[in-house]
Amino acid sequence: MPKKVLRPKALSYLPLPGYPYSAGTAAGGFVYSAGLVAWDETGTLVGIGDVGRQTRQVLTNLAAVMAEAGATFADILKCNVYLSDICHFEAMNAVFREAFPSDPPARTTVEAALAEPEMLVEIEAVAFIGQLAS
Repeated sequence: MPKKVLRPKALSYLPLPGYPYSAGTAAGGFVYSAGLVAWDETGTLVGIGDVGRQTRQVLTNLAAVMAEAGATFADILKCNVYLSDICHFEAMNAVFREAFPSDPPARTTVEAALAEPEMLVEIEAVAFIGQLAS
């Protein structure tokens, strides 16, 4: 079954030369996002030092990837959240709760070294929407 590469307009700068990956892919009714960070539509990292603002931007990016495949946050089965410092958990979690006010997806949250020191949060997701149209 063929893979569909997802290239939402808001993330059209991906892949960057130093980060060779697609923002998302889909196949067999599943949608997979890359680990998304707080880059805005120009590829600029927003919210330096503000995990809440970065989380909002990451979720905006995630929504764009999902929409490109015809999915919404309601279709997300699983998220993995990576925090540069676990002390950011509460601030990230408050914004995450706003995005998923009821029936949130399964989630893993871990502390991890991210690609750039200014990056505070990275989120990846898997959604299921059924068979994709070709």
